[in-house]
Amino acid sequence: MNTNRKERALALERADLYPVTSQDYTKGHTTLEIVAAVVAAGCKIVQLREKKLSKRAYYELARQVREITSGILMICNDHLDVALAVGADGVHLGTDDLPVDQARKLAPELIIGASSHSRPEALACQAAGADYVNIGPIFATKTKEEASLFVGPAAITEISPELDIPFTVMGGIKSDNIGQVLTAGAKIVAVVTAVTQAPDPRLAAGRLREIILAARP
Repeated sequence: MNTNRKERALALERADLYPVTSQDYTKGHTTLEIVAAVVAAGCKIVQLREKKLSKRAYYELARQVREITSGILMICNDHLDVALAVGADGVHLGTDDLPVDQARKLAPELIIGASSHSRPEALACQAAGADYVNIGPIFATKTKEEASLFVGPAAITEISPELDIPFTVMGGIKSDNIGQVLTAGAKIVAVVTAVTQAPDPRLAAGRLREIILAARP
């Protein structure tokens, strides 16, 4: 592992709340406002996830997000080329995106996250060279097309003991159920609407961070 990737991986391990953007699920706040809010709340990582933007529009937005996030990890969702072009710290790949091992060849300095929905998928992502794997969706979530399909907190206790890399959890996690994922062993919790649809995104991110940190030894 080269120096840049190692430093980024260490920074990831120190993360707590992992905000993920989506302009489709906000209450009047722009993506740039959401990103500025989570940075102000002390978050150590943010993912730019904008599924409906053209590649060019996503690139232009990513450039602006990189300026705001110069002091924290910035992860691009799906778009490895954009991550490299704007100097992001990593890319997060879904099950239908570029395979992790191929992304690693193209971007040896980036941290690469990968989505998983089952134990076999999580272990396959790890074997392919992912720096972290996401387990989810934990609860039903409207940010996924199949909102009725979710793995539940039990998936965390089933999968995490077999992982040698950090893992994140995501999917329908709010302040009223985050305790369940923390009890199951999660340390880095990714959220979309719990922050993006909050009246005050900065306050919401700060409160969620407090809950996560309070659960740690």
